[in-house]
Amino acid sequence: MTTSFTGPERHDHSEHQPEPGDHGRQGSDLINLGDGHHEGSGALPERFENPGLPEHVHRLGDDDPAAAKRSERQVASLFGVSMLATLLFVISYIVVGKGEIVTLPLIGATKALHVALGVTLGISLLCIGLGAVHWAKTLMSDTEVVEERHTLRSPDEDREGTVKILTDSAESTQLTRRPLIKYSLGGALGLFVVPLGLQLVGSLGPLPHDNLGVTLWDRKLNGKGRRLMRDPENTPIRLSDVTLGSVFHVLPEGIDDVQNPQDAKVKAAVLLVSMQESDIKNAKEASWGIQGVVAYSKICTHVGCPVGLYEHTTHHLLCPCHQSTFDMTNDCEVIFGPAKRRLPQLKISVNDAGYLVADQGFQEPVGPSFWERA
Repeated sequence: MTTSFTGPERHDHSEHQPEPGDHGRQGSDLINLGDGHHEGSGALPERFENPGLPEHVHRLGDDDPAAAKRSERQVASLFGVSMLATLLFVISYIVVGKGEIVTLPLIGATKALHVALGVTLGISLLCIGLGAVHWAKTLMSDTEVVEERHTLRSPDEDREGTVKILTDSAESTQLTRRPLIKYSLGGALGLFVVPLGLQLVGSLGPLPHDNLGVTLWDRKLNGKGRRLMRDPENTPIRLSDVTLGSVFHVLPEGIDDVQNPQDAKVKAAVLLVSMQESDIKNAKEASWGIQGVVAYSKICTHVGCPVGLYEHTTHHLLCPCHQSTFDMTNDCEVIFGPAKRRLPQLKISVNDAGYLVADQGFQEPVGPSFWERA
């Protein structure tokens, strides 16, 4: 579509058509731009000659319904290929393994998944673009119109005319006359959103399920509670080994035998401390311990740093990262710092052999607070 503009003031050039040689007469304010180079003072003329519009050239589809129908099928075919490529993208995302490697010319070895996703997504987008261009070039109206430019608010008549043009746009694009294009374009654009959403959802990784709230202490070993093991010696702890004021860094028995021991350690690390029973102010803390020996999660409830600094005289646990401080005489209540929740306690007892064991897992999620934690 070709559009030409006129200035705020319109001039009727039919009354000022230049005669041959007019441009050479002194005082003339018209310049014929088709007569070649003109010497001048550098000032702009008052008016330019209206060059007019070129003669409209009809396309094959404008006069031949069969050609127009053929173009319609071509556009719909491009949109159809786009839909097929989008579906192949989804299938590739699910089927092609992340570790599969292919060798390509000039590129070399690369992951097959990356190649499949890139090729299918590229074809999908390319066909939508080619279909839209072909549609505009062969079927949409290309009649030249002249639109006046206004410096201020358009008159009400023009504004009403604009609304009418917008309401008639569907007719101009022939969407109402050619439903095949309308439906195929809708399908191509609609399906093209699927790869974007699939990547967003698929890149979030596996669902955590109960991984944030369950530790190795919750899983029995041979039907019994797991023993408390020294870290890093990995030796069991007898109650008689825990003297007054002693501190042990503890991990659950059998932690090195699980599939991902490092993941298990960052949740199951425990600090075992022995205090005078009379110093413990919280009844629940005393009942979950034994003879003043209590065990608490070593993972700070602020951002997950290891809480490993114990003050014997005050019975305070300090986090070295951001100085959160927990009172071990009152169920590890937060008394200073950015942490908002107390450290979870591990309920312990002594088995028949005299070793300390966990009666149950933590009764609340360990580590930093998250939205599911009350």
